[in-house]
Amino acid sequence: MSKTKVNTNGSPIKKPKKAISLERKKSRAGWLFILPFLIGLILIYIPMIVNSVNISFSDYRGFELHPVGWENYQVALMEDPDFVQVLRDGLLSMLLNIPAIVFLSLFLAILLNQKMVGRAAFRAILFVPVILSTGLIDSLDAANSTMLNYMGSNEGVDTGAVGESAANEIISAADISVLFSNMKVGTGLVTYITRLVNNIYNIVNDAGVQILIFLAGLQSISPAIYESCDIDGATAWETFWKVTFPMISPMILVNTVYTVIDSFTKADNSVMAFIVNYESRSRTVATAMAWVYFLIVALIVVVVAALIKTFVFYQRRD
Repeated sequence: MSKTKVNTNGSPIKKPKKAISLERKKSRAGWLFILPFLIGLILIYIPMIVNSVNISFSDYRGFELHPVGWENYQVALMEDPDFVQVLRDGLLSMLLNIPAIVFLSLFLAILLNQKMVGRAAFRAILFVPVILSTGLIDSLDAANSTMLNYMGSNEGVDTGAVGESAANEIISAADISVLFSNMKVGTGLVTYITRLVNNIYNIVNDAGVQILIFLAGLQSISPAIYESCDIDGATAWETFWKVTFPMISPMILVNTVYTVIDSFTKADNSVMAFIVNYESRSRTVATAMAWVYFLIVALIVVVVAALIKTFVFYQRRD
């Protein structure tokens, strides 16, 4: 039998308690933080997802669902003449806007990170569209926009104006063609730049969250690194590509994935609107369309994340 160890005064020696490591404390705090989400995911979202998949492979006969296999997906992709067209146009439009949103937000974040008068005011101004595009304010804005469009329409009135639809454009393709007249630039690039410039209002509105994320990443870079670059005689261009861009690359990955998901799930997305309106015709086919759209978006997110991760640099903090 093992003997209990005692002190010199005869009292038993207490075994030291096992200290909880810092990593385990962080792990417990992390699980506690996401616990409400996990509860909601298990009790609410997963049953809804399972029910949605079941509906996409079924059809209503009376008030009951009956399995029909891939029939709803066949109707969505093969028989409906509009869904594929709307899906293609929506995906193309979003994929063209995503690089512009990410690079514009990075450019604005770099400007706002500089020391200048009114820097806090400029940051607040660029984030205001994010606040105005949420909840009740967004609904009121949509109602006001509808009213203004109705009041500003000239239906039934002959004003004698020609080409009024083009008056709202900032520039035209002809202007860009003149600008690039001495360069070997194809019509595709001219059209792309024209669409971006004319859509600059929506692009800036969609860049508010990304600007904040980039600002947080820029402010986490140690000033000592920039001081070392100045001592070594590096130019601002070299400092950006050798220091700022690699250090901010994880934020580029985060912002790109966020922008992809945000762009494909916005309330004014053409594909989302088409699916919602189609539900009045057939709920099961609309559900199948939604799953097709979801799988395409998920595939795009995986491909984009895999491509960007090839040049992401993670700083070690040993």
